[in-house]
Amino acid sequence: MTFKWISRIRDWKKDLFIHTQNRLTFQYSVLITVFLMLFITIVYFLVNTTVSFEQRLQLQSTADQQADGIRSALKDRLLSPEELENITGNQENSNQFFYYVVSPNGQLLVGEEAIHPLRPDLLHLVQGWVPEMNEIRFGTVIAHPHGRHHGDEKHPIDLMMTGRAIYQGDKVVAVFYIGKDISFYDQLVHQLLVTLVTLGILFLGIAFLLSYFMSKRAMVPIRTSFNRQREFVADASHELRTPLSILHSSLDVLEMEEGDYMSEFSRNVLFTMKDEVRRMTNLVGDLLTLARSDSGVPDLRYESFDLIPSAEQLVRSTQTLADSKNIRLHLHTPTAITVHGDHERLKQLLYILLDNAIKYTPNGGEVTLTLSEQTYDKQPALCIAVQDTGVGIPLGEQKHIFDRFYRVDKNRSRQMGGTGLGLAIAKWIVEAHHGTIQVSSTPGQGSTFTVLIPIVQQKT
Repeated sequence: MTFKWISRIRDWKKDLFIHTQNRLTFQYSVLITVFLMLFITIVYFLVNTTVSFEQRLQLQSTADQQADGIRSALKDRLLSPEELENITGNQENSNQFFYYVVSPNGQLLVGEEAIHPLRPDLLHLVQGWVPEMNEIRFGTVIAHPHGRHHGDEKHPIDLMMTGRAIYQGDKVVAVFYIGKDISFYDQLVHQLLVTLVTLGILFLGIAFLLSYFMSKRAMVPIRTSFNRQREFVADASHELRTPLSILHSSLDVLEMEEGDYMSEFSRNVLFTMKDEVRRMTNLVGDLLTLARSDSGVPDLRYESFDLIPSAEQLVRSTQTLADSKNIRLHLHTPTAITVHGDHERLKQLLYILLDNAIKYTPNGGEVTLTLSEQTYDKQPALCIAVQDTGVGIPLGEQKHIFDRFYRVDKNRSRQMGGTGLGLAIAKWIVEAHHGTIQVSSTPGQGSTFTVLIPIVQQKT
């Protein structure tokens, strides 16, 4: 996967509204799909049950009529095959596919079927079957319209069968079987299922489009409200920078002119005010940076430059902070690395990572900044690695450290003057340069932040 493709995926995920809209569309579609499938299942079940019930009633009624006719004619004597045929033939139902009267020893006494060559198959279906009260069986026979030896054309015939035992006294003298062709009804129900599924797919597509447009309209007021809030944060941050700068300058003037005449208490109050103003200025600057990043258009000025001199100067400027904690600061770089990007933003990225490492490294520790050129996915890339021997980050917290205002240890971070925005800004700078940032950390042993940024200019 190339840097460009990674960037496109990240940009898609970055737009919270599009992601939320897609989730709403998916959820609505799934909900509609469940109800649609439930509707199709209920309709199919009701139609299938109703048709099957009607066919059972008709078959049972026909079987009862013909069996009663045979029983009434039997009375105290056995009927000849001719008499049986007359009884069953006179009561023959036009919908029945076959009827047979079989002796207890399995001999066919009389019978008729719609397709005479199927008699052996039909007798095989009822062979040895002594039906219980209103018992129904189903079976299938294969019809060959042009004979068994004329091609492979076959037509399955679905049958619904029932039967009645014919008694003379307490003795079974015959078993009457009757079968009905239900192929048409099975095909009708199957066609209904196909039609319902087809219409369901069609309506599902329509429902998906409706869900998409409805979720899109539902996001309009939310998007508008968020944009207004984002504009307010940007405008407020911009407007606050001037009075904070004036306030900071005024405190400097006050310290220079009245510092010698102030009491110890007043001097402490003045220093506290300056620290808080400085902290507010940094916070406002960070908020302004993030507000601009939320606008969707990176505020970057691309140019080609050598990053090594900037890294060396940055290490020199942070050396004082490192020395105050007796932290050994190391820099490992090649002679030169020419990159294409925003010079100031990349310097800000290095400062955030270094400052973060020094803050969370205890006294006497080490922080190492390494710049190198690597090949990532067949493309030249700048690799920035900042390794420290600090407190480390628990595994469960690592996925949240790039969130805004997130702190692993809130009390410790507040004591160090952090705002919880540094790593969020670092992530934005990296992503704006189509790069990636990762962290690996072990609590009590330290952390390593690794950044990969393409050296060549990305074509969009």
